Amino acid sequence: MANPAKEAGLAAIRSKGWWRAHQWLFLRRFSQLLVLGLFLSGPWFGLWVIKGNLNSSLLLNTVPMTDPYILLQSLFAAMLPASTAFIGVAIVLGFYLVVGGRVYCSWVCPVNIITDAAAWLRRRFNFKGKNFSINRHVRYWLLGLTLILASLSGSLLWELVNPVSMLHRGLLFGLGLGWYVILAVFLFDWLLSKNGWCGHLCPVGAFYSLATVVARVRVSADKRAQCDDCMDCFAVCPEPQVIKSALKGADQGISPVIYAANCTNCGRCIDVCAKDVFAFQWQKFIK
Repeated sequence: MANPAKEAGLAAIRSKGWWRAHQWLFLRRFSQLLVLGLFLSGPWFGLWVIKGNLNSSLLLNTVPMTDPYILLQSLFAAMLPASTAFIGVAIVLGFYLVVGGRVYCSWVCPVNIITDAAAWLRRRFNFKGKNFSINRHVRYWLLGLTLILASLSGSLLWELVNPVSMLHRGLLFGLGLGWYVILAVFLFDWLLSKNGWCGHLCPVGAFYSLATVVARVRVSADKRAQCDDCMDCFAVCPEPQVIKSALKGADQGISPVIYAANCTNCGRCIDVCAKDVFAFQWQKFIK
């Protein structure tokens, strides 16, 4: 029996060639590894392009960059950051307000490589696992919980177990017990819940989805009339619930642009579509 998930993208490879069927996936991996490489080049090779980590850093000894989620936790913990932290937040938040907050998840976050590997194994071997059903709104409850814990503890308590922070710190200083957390995320996604961590639980992704409301860079199904219902885009999308209305909403007058906050702009739907239904599009502020 054919495995539709395993075969997702094969038609695109035949019609567009291997590169065009993987170009956004390749560019995402390059971006993720480049970000890691810039942070690691200082401690490993003495080339200090960026000092710090994903939470707070200094680019070329001049430009501060601060994770707005970290700043928010700090404020809830009654910890007043330095003024440069607010400048760094303005720079980072301004960027994500334009390109979409969850671009962080698909183009920057190193844990995405781990969860994508788990998703690939599921498709490759048609392994469905237990696939526990978890409401996607749980991540927003967990986001609120991290802020409550910061307020009650007076510290960035969540960052002690945040897989993103642990993996990044671990690559710099050694993972130690952090390996168990990263392994747990991988096994959870592979064996227990499809796209479970990033798609249902991660409060970091939940926070950045809030910065997608006014994003100008969007995926659009402008050629949705050409769709042949192969379902390849649904098979590879980490947030497949965002596709349906844009792809199938023509009769209801729904825009082909995916405006859903949790679209990660990963571009995989563009890659695997043999009919070139999807494309990135710049949205004007005033139509």
